[in-house]
Amino acid sequence: MRLNYRPIGEYITPIKLKNADLEATELLGINIDKFFMPSVANVVGTDLSKYKVVKKGQFACNRMHVGRDYRIPIALSDRDEPFIVSPAYDVFEIIRKDELLDEYLMMWFSRPEFDRNAWFHTDADVRGGLPWNMFCSLELPVPTIEKQREIVKEYNTVVSRIKLNEQLNQKLQETAQSLYKHWFVDFEFPDENGNPYKSSGGKMVWNEELEKEIPEGWDYRTLGEITEKIFSGGTPNTSIESYWGNEFYWISSGETRDRVIIDSERMITQKGVDESSAKLALIGDSIMATAGQGKTRGQTSFCKIDTYINQSVLCIRPIESIYRSFIFFNLSMRYAELRNESDGQSIRGSLNKDNLSLLPMIIPSRKAVENFEKCGSTIIKKIYLNRCVTRELMEMKDLLLVSMTQVEVEENELA
Repeated sequence: MRLNYRPIGEYITPIKLKNADLEATELLGINIDKFFMPSVANVVGTDLSKYKVVKKGQFACNRMHVGRDYRIPIALSDRDEPFIVSPAYDVFEIIRKDELLDEYLMMWFSRPEFDRNAWFHTDADVRGGLPWNMFCSLELPVPTIEKQREIVKEYNTVVSRIKLNEQLNQKLQETAQSLYKHWFVDFEFPDENGNPYKSSGGKMVWNEELEKEIPEGWDYRTLGEITEKIFSGGTPNTSIESYWGNEFYWISSGETRDRVIIDSERMITQKGVDESSAKLALIGDSIMATAGQGKTRGQTSFCKIDTYINQSVLCIRPIESIYRSFIFFNLSMRYAELRNESDGQSIRGSLNKDNLSLLPMIIPSRKAVENFEKCGSTIIKKIYLNRCVTRELMEMKDLLLVSMTQVEVEENELA
């Protein structure tokens, strides 16, 4: 029995404030993870006075494509300044704030079960819109306001720790990139006395191919000359269930955004491996997305697990372990350059093992590479450990969302 479940519509009211005075100029959309984000819409020549204004503490949602996307994009604004959203969006706010907290309601909207329930109530339109009256009829448990505050506080604590870990990893990546640039672009790696090489008078020699000076003993070659192999993988038939399970990690191109790979979104079976062209990337390999729209193509990650890869991912395996960090951070720094590499066969553009093998590289002395590997591997390990903690926190976050209904059951039983 769900004694304390109430329709959402009892607690919210639509807000239809238009941007008539054009005071709000920032146009935002809502991503699938239920956060506001900068809109990609071209609004040149558009009358922004018809767009809807969203203020702090108000929600916006897009009910048009729930049936197609299996998710309903909803976000809660925590911004001090108002902004605008598409006229097609719904903007609403809670009117019974002494009974329902904004953040508690947003937690409920974040549950996968809520998206599934919303999808179930979509209409017959090809895109599967969710009518406003059906949205308002969806129910949620409403415990006491004190219990809501307790749940929200615990949830926010976990979310804050996740954000902190993400910030720490971003700083670590920036530190590693700065160190790489300092050593191998500015040539200020430590000399035998621990002093920055170039500014301490280290010997430089002219390189004809680069048309500039590089440190003595360094060379100008290609990526292929410091790799054991470069290869792509494959995808088992997605319609055959026996190919997919929980035996081996399997990485697609979109997952290269994670920078340091600790797991995968999907896993394949031994049968899936045997009956497809999926190939195994090993710990210490760099992997790169070779195709894709948006920011995907050219993304490079470092493997901290053995994982199979699909056909849109290239594995770059160093010829020696001392080149692991050097190759990874070199390719990471050359993201923009790599995106311009294309085999000309695809409208989306792509990279392949042939043009990547020929990528020109300044090859430092063995001593400099060995020293950088010590620093680079330490930073990668710290990022890896932070990501492992984040994974545990994400699991805890999901459990807290699940527990919203369990808490209500306990209260009902006590009642």
